[in-house]
Amino acid sequence: MLPTFPRRRGCGHRVAAALLSLISLAAPALAQQYPARPVKIIVPFAAGGPADIYARFVGRRLQEALGQAFVVDDRPGAGSILGTEAAAKSAPDGYSLLLVSNTHTVNESLLPNKPFVLMRDFVPVAPINYSDLVMVVHPSVPARTLGEFIALAKAEPGKLNYASSGPGTPYHMAGELFKAMAGVDIVHVPYRGSSGARIDVIGGQVQMMFDAVTTMSEHVKAGQVRALGTTGRTRSLVLPDVPTVAEAGVPGYEATIWLGVMAPKGTPPAIISRLNAEITRIVSSPDVRRDWATQGAVAMTMTPDEFGKYIADDIVKWERVVKISGAKPDQ
Repeated sequence: MLPTFPRRRGCGHRVAAALLSLISLAAPALAQQYPARPVKIIVPFAAGGPADIYARFVGRRLQEALGQAFVVDDRPGAGSILGTEAAAKSAPDGYSLLLVSNTHTVNESLLPNKPFVLMRDFVPVAPINYSDLVMVVHPSVPARTLGEFIALAKAEPGKLNYASSGPGTPYHMAGELFKAMAGVDIVHVPYRGSSGARIDVIGGQVQMMFDAVTTMSEHVKAGQVRALGTTGRTRSLVLPDVPTVAEAGVPGYEATIWLGVMAPKGTPPAIISRLNAEITRIVSSPDVRRDWATQGAVAMTMTPDEFGKYIADDIVKWERVVKISGAKPDQ
């Protein structure tokens, strides 16, 4: 028979305290050692759009700061579902990140049966920026103002089309919100990404599109498309001569696109904190803010907890819009 020893009172508490002490010491060390190998940023949208462009920008700056490659992995499809599901299934070790936008907050109500739940399967890291959209038409459309476009759409219900980068994306929801608030019937034409939608509007295959100011303004200035309105509360500094949709005929209308970073649930808090600090430093840089302003983008800075609340509030906001507009994923 093995000998037994009397158990010392308080021994268990001392062991637990020692373990907690070791964990608290290990957390800063983990953050300092991170990253020890390349980090993947999964972008669930097509190459060439704002999400891809700004993910690559932030990835380059993170690489410069942290000494490891931050590789953008574009995985478009199903309105961001394919790439997001892949990110949700990734190891929660800080080496797989997800580029998120308000497409994700829309999809929480638009696609309730998707294989993940945003706030259950991911944790917030940091926001990046937001920008207005611009409503553009091909020059062949016989409407030079927003009022004329609305009159045309009402005179020919169901005959005008608008392109988007896919169901649930800000471009889609901006169109559905416009339809509901302007009282018009125009047909949604979803694409796999914003680049294809943009090309076909410029080429005249589709009449209209809501697109990010950051990517469409150059085509407006080149005369390839006609801008009828921007979607912010005030006029865009990039297109100051273009009225907002609200002032041009749809009072109260507002829609933007925002971008940020999340990580799989269970990613160590020390790593989340370090990434938040580095991304905040990058987007707070005066040269970055200045350059982004010329593109129509505004930098956003928040703690992980603040960003989490922002995302949760956005989910509620778009749930109301989905309900009011009657938007469907197959429309």
